[in-house]
Amino acid sequence: MQSKLSDIELIEQTLSGNQAAYADLVKRHQRYIFTLAMRFAKNREDAEEIAQDCFIKAYRALGTFQQQSKFSTWLYSIVYTTAMTFLRKKRVDTSSIDDENVYIQLENQHGSFENNYAEKKSRSFYLNQAIGQLLPDDAAIITLFYQGEQSLEEIAETLGMEANTVKVKLFRARQRLKDKLERLLQNEVKELL
Repeated sequence: MQSKLSDIELIEQTLSGNQAAYADLVKRHQRYIFTLAMRFAKNREDAEEIAQDCFIKAYRALGTFQQQSKFSTWLYSIVYTTAMTFLRKKRVDTSSIDDENVYIQLENQHGSFENNYAEKKSRSFYLNQAIGQLLPDDAAIITLFYQGEQSLEEIAETLGMEANTVKVKLFRARQRLKDKLERLLQNEVKELL
């Protein structure tokens, strides 16, 4: 069973010409890559494009992976640089969070959740909505730390920063996330009353 092989074993098989081994690597990491790409892009189509570009870049550069860190850390660094390049090219407008268009965009992103009332009311819905309102760097750090389960050192390597800088940025991102959640939940309480 290929799926029980480690990332390193799959990389070695891929470098030996086994394309199915790379497909297994993609399957193993695609969810986190897409989630991280979504944190940057803020819409599904752009996130899918970023994720696809990342896996293509990773495949082409697989021979340069030196195993000094986890494969996922190396892969996340590709996502970060690809997303930043993509956003620079697209020149995404960083609107105020109070801008009505931002709310419309967020509603469109989470439109599929609206069909399921219970899911909409769940903690994960509000957490994802709040993360979606963060700046891309804050969303990336939160995603890497909590969903990617990366250490501060791994995040620092991924983002090309010092670990202490990541620690400070993570602290500040948590504060901003808390503020966003409080606003979202305050509005929810008002709707219920």
